[in-house]
Amino acid sequence: MAKKNLVIVESPAKAKTIGKYLGPDFEVKASMGHIRDLPKSTLGVDVTTFEPEYQNIKDKEDTIKDLRRAAKASDRVYLATDPDREGEAISWHLQSVLGVPKEKTCRVTFNEITHKVVTESIAAPRDIDQNLVDAQQARRVLDRIVGYQLSPLLWKKIRSGLSAGRVQSVATRMVCDREHEIAAFQPQEYWSLDAKLSADGTERTAFLAHYHGENGKKKELNSLEEVEAVVEAVKNAAFAVKSVKRQDKQRSPSPPFTTSTLQQEASRKLSMTPRRTMAIAQQLYEGVDISGEGAVGLITYMRTDSLRLSDEALAAVRGFIQGRYGGAYCPQAPRVYKTKAGAQDAHEAIRPSDVNLTPEQVKKDLTPDQYRLYRLIWSRFVACQMSNAVYDAVSVDIQADVHTFRASSSSLKFSGYTAVYEEGKDEEKEEKEGKLPPLTEGQSLQSLDFQPGQHFTQPPPRYTDASLIRAMEENGIGRPSTYAPTVSTILDREYVIKDGKYLHTTPLGEVVNGLMEDKFSDIVDTGFTAHMERELDNVESGSKQWKELLKDFYAPFRAELDQAEKDL
Repeated sequence: MAKKNLVIVESPAKAKTIGKYLGPDFEVKASMGHIRDLPKSTLGVDVTTFEPEYQNIKDKEDTIKDLRRAAKASDRVYLATDPDREGEAISWHLQSVLGVPKEKTCRVTFNEITHKVVTESIAAPRDIDQNLVDAQQARRVLDRIVGYQLSPLLWKKIRSGLSAGRVQSVATRMVCDREHEIAAFQPQEYWSLDAKLSADGTERTAFLAHYHGENGKKKELNSLEEVEAVVEAVKNAAFAVKSVKRQDKQRSPSPPFTTSTLQQEASRKLSMTPRRTMAIAQQLYEGVDISGEGAVGLITYMRTDSLRLSDEALAAVRGFIQGRYGGAYCPQAPRVYKTKAGAQDAHEAIRPSDVNLTPEQVKKDLTPDQYRLYRLIWSRFVACQMSNAVYDAVSVDIQADVHTFRASSSSLKFSGYTAVYEEGKDEEKEEKEGKLPPLTEGQSLQSLDFQPGQHFTQPPPRYTDASLIRAMEENGIGRPSTYAPTVSTILDREYVIKDGKYLHTTPLGEVVNGLMEDKFSDIVDTGFTAHMERELDNVESGSKQWKELLKDFYAPFRAELDQAEKDL
């Protein structure tokens, strides 16, 4: 007897996890991603009406046949592709290609693939959201028009096989601009001066104090002469403790992960490329075989820019923190993080589906990379709901003649969230503080030594995967689903190469970017690209017609194209 219900998802891993939860009345099949797209060899868009000419993907014929047969034999077809624009569009294409009547199909999404969420979602299906589909169609058509109409120009002018793209061209430009800033940078000289002081004249109580200023004002030292003048003034002067300030310094945890912060942190802490991070996160979301449990979706959906956490997740993590670390580690109320304006708030932040499945518990069932990424997501989520870390901070001002030196140190008083997690840094510039001996106001000190240091200001650092994604996000370029593919694309095209962890432009990247800046200043303008992203969001919210957006874009773009062809 045929199953009564067909559920279609994108991947076999997801099908397996969901099938486990739904029981015998459901058959779960995978579409293996898109089954229909624009043709490969032609533009595939009518530029007068902006109607796309979709075709079934060649090697998907067997999959389509199989899905058609299963859909025909079912009472209901649940389209359960990923919960974002791309997933919505795949569901829409499936409905069209399989020829399933509208009244027989419905759309369901899973923010996490757990028994509770899967069964609740199946019980509350909805219609396909045409605004989401249209936002994806608009992006697809925009990218196709830019890619297919600009690339031939690059072939004629530079060399064949090159490509231009709406988001990749801006990302390339950002790396080029940084390269130019570095080349144009003029270093400025500055000096530091440390005094090695001691409470009793011996090394036992010695510590370093940094030059701060004179006559109570902060002062920079810009040359060796200035340093020597200070040393001359204080070398025979009496050093005395002017003030001792003690205070508790609190540090708060970082918010839970969004797509971009997960990619940045995995790059910094695990040396994982954004593309690799997303591939592993997809596996954790779709389901991993856990001993005694079968396939389990370990994390929530990994394409999101929201910081929201569900009430259930907050209750669970607070219970976990109190049980494992004690009441002092759990703040009075849950921490609420504010999602930035313009973010898509449809999903939660990225978090473990079940906080009680600790990384150590599932380690034996995961690959090393799955374990490292799961541990990162799990730790960050637990830490984001823990108490502040408290440091005992001491700052001492020391007077000699009219000059002030300052020494400080801090020690951890209460670990708080740092018991679980600390955020990585892009540039390691943290100054290490030494320990200070007990000092009191008015106490006299002896100078043992003076240590001058010559320094030069540094140019801005080259981008890494992490810092380029952060800059793209700050400039409103791309969305959670596009950060990783964009960085991969500019590396694959060899417009940018990696030297260690740093991104450098290649001569080819510079030539392509130069042509783009000259002839298509809009396309490589961060402001214009961010504006297009907002327009796509407007299509998603239903406040803008998608073909209207394409029409507004195409007229000036075509004019630039015609002009460039004349000039070249």
